[in-house]
Parts: sequence; structure tokens; C-alpha cells
Amino acid sequence: MNQGVVISIRGSVVDVRFDKHLPAIHTLLHAGANQGITIEVLAQQNAHVVRGIALTPTQGLARGMLVEDTQGPLKAPVGKAILSRMFDVFGNTIDQQEPLQDIAWRSVHRAPPPLARRSTQSEIFVTGIKVIDILMPLERGGKAGLFGGAGVGKTVLLTEMIHNMIGHQQGVSIFCGIGERCREGEELYREMKAAGVLPNMVMMFGQMNEPPGARFRVGHAALTMAEYFRDDEHRDVLLLVDNIFRFIQAGMEVSGLMGQMPSRLGYQPTMGTELSQLEERIANTDSGAITSIQAVYVPADDFTDPAAVHTFSHLSASIVLSRKRASEGLFPAIDPLQSSSKMATPGIVGERHYQLAQQVRRTLAQYAELKDIIAMLGLEQLSTEDRNLVARARRLDRFLSQPFFTTEKFTGIKGQLVSLEDALGGCERILNDEFKNLPESAFYMIGKVDEAMAKAASQKQPNSGTNKSPKEHGKTTEGAGHHAA
Repeated sequence: MNQGVVISIRGSVVDVRFDKHLPAIHTLLHAGANQGITIEVLAQQNAHVVRGIALTPTQGLARGMLVEDTQGPLKAPVGKAILSRMFDVFGNTIDQQEPLQDIAWRSVHRAPPPLARRSTQSEIFVTGIKVIDILMPLERGGKAGLFGGAGVGKTVLLTEMIHNMIGHQQGVSIFCGIGERCREGEELYREMKAAGVLPNMVMMFGQMNEPPGARFRVGHAALTMAEYFRDDEHRDVLLLVDNIFRFIQAGMEVSGLMGQMPSRLGYQPTMGTELSQLEERIANTDSGAITSIQAVYVPADDFTDPAAVHTFSHLSASIVLSRKRASEGLFPAIDPLQSSSKMATPGIVGERHYQLAQQVRRTLAQYAELKDIIAMLGLEQLSTEDRNLVARARRLDRFLSQPFFTTEKFTGIKGQLVSLEDALGGCERILNDEFKNLPESAFYMIGKVDEAMAKAASQKQPNSGTNKSPKEHGKTTEGAGHHAA
């Protein structure tokens, strides 16, 4: 047994002297009563002293106390038994259920897959959500950023993606909460259980009140679990990270505590490297793919902030949630004009899909420009051509809304999974004015476009959508939104 002695403590930074053998970087040390304080070695000061950061609170630690070298790094549990469970950064279960059986432990510090093993084919990750699959297709084995404030539907969208991934692609979902509030974790656990998606899901949390060292390592631990399902079980994994900015923030705290010279705006000088070490492990290989959706907080809405700039360089798609669309009852409240994807090129999605997506965007953008004129002068003052464009755009807006499986119990509307072909066909037919005699409300919260006919027949209303004043339009939409909510 290799033992050392604590020689100094400054907050979470602990210096330990070892006379026999100096521990390697990333080694875990145990100290304090019942070895309850865990320290990770981050620097070797000289031939006998190491400097580490505490992953647990340091209350009760004093100079002269004995420290035990575990001779190994931080490890995460892997195996089939971890499914449906909730963990902390050390791999302890925090869901108050029986202890784990038949699991192995792996180091959280792993190298990204070599280029020779990576898939060079760009594949689309089909979510079954119309607006995402048409306008901002996600990459299988890629990373998508999810931007949005509180209450616009980030969690509902993530829950729906988990449901679709598990139910229709036999995949595994891993939720990693970095710097989460305990309320958010508890609510998410209950929602997942109620939605019936917990059996093929793993949750890992590093809460806000935990020391920066623990928050900094929780992402690596979750990725180790994801790599097990990809490499050993050859299953596709959906990794949800909330919030990637807090990972950078924890690294900044650790860097400051270790006495490193701060870089621009106080960020750590090693930010690019640390983020890359995490993001590069998310990849599509010959054995499976880890597809990641990461909630991104942009500090003070400044997209030139170094944290935002470094994160953007890793993302292949951006999904922006709009509070305005949420208030209109158009769920999912994704802003189709602000969101984008690197996959939306003719070489990857095909010429037809690309042209259709461009046409949908163009129609919605022209409608957005006409909104001010409609608000001031009314719809009647527009030319016939513009009136037809507005009618098409409003039908498209409603067609891109979709009932979710995870919200069935709130809305009473059965959830829908829409194939890419059905979604593209629906947009094409709306753009060709095939349904101009149907009311707009027939397209709201449906799956395939054919359902609009049946819905219109059940409503037994003449076409009144395009001739209403903007105020009446607003009322109709808001009413529909409240009904859906």
C-alpha cells in the first residue's frame, strides 16, 4: 500500500507528499474519516509532492492526515445492469433502489476512436419529428446543439427523442446532467418513468452543489457508459448532455484553483483541448454510433463568447427553440429559420429533399417578412400571389407541428412518428396548393398530411382560413395552442 501525508489544503486543492512512490496523473487518492474524501491527482509538483483537486467536499481534512493511493483512475460502472438506473460521478446509484449486480468498472479517461475505425459515410439520424428531419437533419454519430430558454420545450423534445430512439431503433439513451439543479433531475426521472422509456435509459448527474472536480468529470463518466453500449453491445446510443457550458465552467473553476494563468474572459487556457477530449469521443464507428444532443447555454446571448465559439466548432446541427412559436401553440417550438444543419446538402440528403427544404424555408421567410404588412394593413391589402403564399406558409407552419408520444396524457392527442418520406410528401403537396380548400386548423397536430382530409371532414367547416383578419387568425392559433397545452 502506497501512503502519503497531506501537507497543504486550499479550498478544493490538496497537496500530498509521498516518500515511496509518486502516483500518476489522474490517480484517485482517498483520505479523511472512513476514506470518505476523494482527491484526483492533476499535477506532480516535484519528486515527492503531488497536487490534486478534491471531487468531494473537504470538510474534516487536516494537514498530517494519511492519504491512500488507489493506484487507479476514476472509474464508471458498465454492463447491462446499469440500464434504468441513476448514478453520480463515482458510479454510486442515487435512485434509492437495490445495489447493482454483475457490473464491470472502466476508467473514465479513454482515447477517442482512431480515424481508421470511424465511419466516413455521412448518415442521417431520423428522429421521426417532421420539422427536424426536413429542415435540420441530424447526423448519425454527430453532435447537435439545442438552444432555448426556460419553458419552451427543451426537456419535452429530449424526452420525445429518447422515446423514438428506444421504441423504434432499439437503441440506448444516456442522459448526462452537468451542473444540474436537483429539481430538474428529479422531475426528469419521474417524467421518463411515466413515459415508459426508463428501461433502456441510463441517467448520470453531477449536481450544481458538487465541487467543480466532480462536475468536470461527470461528462467523461457518461461517455464511458455510452462507449460500452456502442463498442461491446453494438447498439446505437443517444447521448443527451445538459448543459455543455457547465462542463466548460467547471473546467474554468478547476483551472483557477490549480493556479493556471487565465485566458480570454477568464476562461482556462486549456479550454479547447478539454472540450475536444470530451467531444471527440462522440463518434460513428464500425461497431455503432453515439449521437449527441447537447443543450447549450450562450452567456449573455453573446455568440462570440469563447465557450460558445469552441462549442459551435464541434456541432453538426443547431436546433433553436422559439418562445414566440411556443406562445402560438406550435409545438415543437423549433424556429425553422434560425435552426440549421451541415447535413442539409444535396450530396447527403439528396436533391429532392434539399430543394423541398429550401422551398419550405423560402416560403416561411417570405411570410415572416409579410407579417408586418398584414398587422398594419390587413390580409386583404396583399396581392393574390402574396395571399396564396401566406396561406401556404400558415398550412406549412401547422403541418410542422406534431403530437408527441410523451405528451399524450396531457393533450389527449395520440403521439405520431412520421417517416421522412411522408413528411417530405406532405410539404410537397402543401407547396403545390393541393389542399388550398381545406381549413388551416385541419393541418394542426397531425402526422401524415392525409389525416388533414379526415380532420377537415370531421370539422365540417368550409374553407375560412385565408379570409380571416389577422386578429381572428391570432385567436384561432392561440385557442388551438391552449387546447393542445
